[in-house]
Amino acid sequence: MNIRDFDYELPEGLIAQTPLEQRDLARLMVVDRAAGTIEHGVFRDLLSYLHPHDVVVVNDTRVNEASFSCRKDSTGATIDVLLTGRRSPTRFQALVRPLKRLHTGETCTVTSDVSLRLLERNDDGDAMLEFSRDPYTSEEFRAIARVQIPPYIKQFPRDPGAYQTVYAREPGSVAAPTAGLHFTPELLDNVRGLGVDIEHVTLDVGLGTFQPVRVDTVEDHHMHTERFTLPEETARAVNAARVNHAAVTAIGTTVARTLESCINPDGTVRAGSGETSIFIYPPHEFHGFDHLVTNFHLPKSTLLMLVGAYMGMDLMWKAYHEAISERYRFFSFGDAMLIL
Repeated sequence: MNIRDFDYELPEGLIAQTPLEQRDLARLMVVDRAAGTIEHGVFRDLLSYLHPHDVVVVNDTRVNEASFSCRKDSTGATIDVLLTGRRSPTRFQALVRPLKRLHTGETCTVTSDVSLRLLERNDDGDAMLEFSRDPYTSEEFRAIARVQIPPYIKQFPRDPGAYQTVYAREPGSVAAPTAGLHFTPELLDNVRGLGVDIEHVTLDVGLGTFQPVRVDTVEDHHMHTERFTLPEETARAVNAARVNHAAVTAIGTTVARTLESCINPDGTVRAGSGETSIFIYPPHEFHGFDHLVTNFHLPKSTLLMLVGAYMGMDLMWKAYHEAISERYRFFSFGDAMLIL
């Protein structure tokens, strides 16, 4: 497939810059794949599409406070760092800007009790850093480090918690699993009140998830690797739902990718943990879930490709064109879609 098949024009004014004060009042587009129909509501209407014994699966990853600035010891130059992956308590993969100012072996002062040294680098800005101590054990570091918001959001939200799901608990991501941002504690209680089982997976979201594909042919794209855990109780609940003809709803593409990474030959889901680089694009036969909740995604992104594989390209473009016409809010702080 050509990357142009996943491109579209989006008016800049439809890129959501701030979260809604009431998360579950975001708009919800409901797309029925079998009927080819589109309906409109608000996110709390999700309750109308859930039934007793259904299973909802969320990604409980938490976005790390991983963005900070430091000063090069030899010159005092400011270096901006985004930690993208932990390799040991003191060793991290990172994006460093401007990388040309920092050479292998050079050191920077982060806080009065934390310093770092550049171990390795490449021309893309990726680097391996060694800290003098685990930075997250330093109160000074935790005070200056911030969550990294996507580049299309121009101003950091007044409430840093706005870029965390209400069920986030396992730190490890550099970007939020944004479909889950629409839930409130009250809505989760109402879901459970229906007799619906809420289970979790953990997938640490990397920056590559939201970056556009830069090759002309989709099949030539190499997916980044992300760490995941699918607990035994989640696998049991998903498999039991399939046996009992109940629906499994994946909250976000990160949950979809995790479930699809753990499919047995008989179509059941297995528990496990590790790394996944699964790349889902049309055509793909899905086994791990029945319904998908997702936001509206960037052009040419792997997330858009997954959605196109799940709902079909023609119906996806029908939904996206209608979302633009109806002035839905797009991307991380934007509105949601339920695909049945």
